[in-house]
Amino acid sequence: MSITITEAAAQHVARYLARRGKGVGVRLGVKTTGCSGMAYKLEYVDEIAPGDTLFEAHGIKLMIDPKSLAYMDGTELDYVREGLNEGFRFKNPNERDRCGCGESFRV
Repeated sequence: MSITITEAAAQHVARYLARRGKGVGVRLGVKTTGCSGMAYKLEYVDEIAPGDTLFEAHGIKLMIDPKSLAYMDGTELDYVREGLNEGFRFKNPNERDRCGCGESFRV
């Protein structure tokens, strides 16, 4: 099982953690919500929680809880800029469908 992060996303996370002055990385996960059933969540964390699975790439630690890992195995976290919009994008090979607004997905 694996979760990866692109260099662009890693640079963004590193800049944010430096501005914040603390933190060990980001925790990724899924929550039940939206039209299609699940939505991604991302939070900056100050310590690794017991039970978290840890991945590291480009100097950034990615933590994920065991329940979410089953839905996110193989996911790549990217950071993209498109025109005036920018933000994190999850590229999950397990997604089968997305809602029209793009906020939730189904596996």
